[in-house]
Amino acid sequence: MRKNVVIAGGTGFIGRYLQKKFLERGYKVTIISRQSPHVSWDRHNDIVQSLEGADMLINLAGKSVDCRYNEKNKAEIFRSRTETTEILGNALLQCQDPPPLWINSSTATIYRHAEDRPMTESEGDIGTGFSVEVAKEWEKAFFSFSLPATRQAALRIAIVLGPDGGVMTPYKNLVRFGLGGVQGPGNQRFSWIHVEDLFRVILFLNEEKELRGVFNCSAPNPVTNREFMAQLRDVMNRKIGLPTPKWMLEAGAVIIKTETELVLKSRWVIPERLEKAGFVFQYDTLEKAFGQILVK
Repeated sequence: MRKNVVIAGGTGFIGRYLQKKFLERGYKVTIISRQSPHVSWDRHNDIVQSLEGADMLINLAGKSVDCRYNEKNKAEIFRSRTETTEILGNALLQCQDPPPLWINSSTATIYRHAEDRPMTESEGDIGTGFSVEVAKEWEKAFFSFSLPATRQAALRIAIVLGPDGGVMTPYKNLVRFGLGGVQGPGNQRFSWIHVEDLFRVILFLNEEKELRGVFNCSAPNPVTNREFMAQLRDVMNRKIGLPTPKWMLEAGAVIIKTETELVLKSRWVIPERLEKAGFVFQYDTLEKAFGQILVK
């Protein structure tokens, strides 16, 4: 019998990669999106039908946080995550044969700015501020559903690295134009995961039927911003990279309509639960990740 996976919010960098990988494995893939020709978010019965008998639901939906945090954008960032999660939960409640696994995105940004010690699921400190409140409400909406036939796993995903898009594009451009030095103090931790390992985590959770709850999706060897930029310059064979002090980042963020938190917050996140469950990262070091992404 052909396997069936539903990816909600599946038209972005991660969604496109997952779709490609599942299709290669012989899955039927259904996308829920605001974009045609996919199943539309405002067609509840179509969503229920797409979930009926599916093997897995993966929800990646949410407005990009790469924008200015004005009131309009903040409201949309909140709504696009909590509302879509609630739509999916209510659809699952109506299924006669719901998928046995629902994986929902969350974010490693839920933890505080950490330069003193790593954050794990069991001993991580939840932070404060807008991005943290978004993550908390997102997970609250997800776990508010009681679904006896469906396991639920929230993935606190670190910054996702991979070929053909995502954050690697702006970082490569910085290095290419000689601006690939440290950003801000440079000591802030950079937790990351290769997109292939994110896909493998999803397969792992699908196989390990006893696993549920919250999981940090981050490679086990985070680096500092200084180390990240130095390794990137080295792989791209650029000897010089001008540093970008905090004041310059703040001025630039206004111009390109983003927030400095995306590069200045220290995310030091360790995948304790996944490793204890026996998951082995294919790309456990930045050197291996860059080797796949950048070295042809």
